[in-house]
Amino acid sequence: MFDQTLLEPILSFLKCETPDEWISEASKPENLSIILRDHMLCELKAAQSAMFLIRKYAVDKESGVRLTEWVKPYEEYAYKRIGGLKSLRGKSNVTKQVTLREGCSYGQELVDKMVLLIKEELHHFYQVMELMEKKGVPYELIEAGRYAKGLLKHVKTFEPDALVDKLIIGAFIEARSCERFAKLAPHLDEDLSKFYVSLLRSEARHYQDYLSLAEVISGKEISERVNFFAEIEAELIQAADEDFKFHSGKPIK
Repeated sequence: MFDQTLLEPILSFLKCETPDEWISEASKPENLSIILRDHMLCELKAAQSAMFLIRKYAVDKESGVRLTEWVKPYEEYAYKRIGGLKSLRGKSNVTKQVTLREGCSYGQELVDKMVLLIKEELHHFYQVMELMEKKGVPYELIEAGRYAKGLLKHVKTFEPDALVDKLIIGAFIEARSCERFAKLAPHLDEDLSKFYVSLLRSEARHYQDYLSLAEVISGKEISERVNFFAEIEAELIQAADEDFKFHSGKPIK
């Protein structure tokens, strides 16, 4: 179904695999709506997070404003139900010219990697929208689960360590998404299975991009910090969780 070698480094990076209980719950037809709606919002949040990093650390104020306009139509649909498939078609391919912040040695590399990530995440957002329409799944906004918050609360408060932590967390979120796409794909219908397999390559690259940026910006060994977040991430994935979402833990019956 897919190239297993893509998953090997991801499974080595993560401290645990998705519990069978989550796969069983996610495979149920009655949970298709929550999986697709949460997945779509996860794609938007990934784009927003990358945008935040660019704006906060790498570009000047005017460039930050222009970049914000790029994501705005997707936010308006997600949070206000403004627009739809027709109005969002092709919007992810917009190229935004930016001016790097003076004195930011890693600015160009961060911008290059995060702009590509944003384009891909927004395109995935649109693809999920298309699948939802095809399958008659109505869109309703849902609250975020505990997963990302559970990781972000451990971010250090001083720089550049705070940025390094955010990048490491980004790597874990992307890696877990990739692992779950692969685990879930065999249990879904042909359309969804093909779609999730198609996402594996970009998600695998995203986690690697986050990690390489963390290494460059830190300027020192980050394995201790990676292991720290690996343990927290595994705890969140393996713990009992009342709120079933795409990145939730073991479902409570």
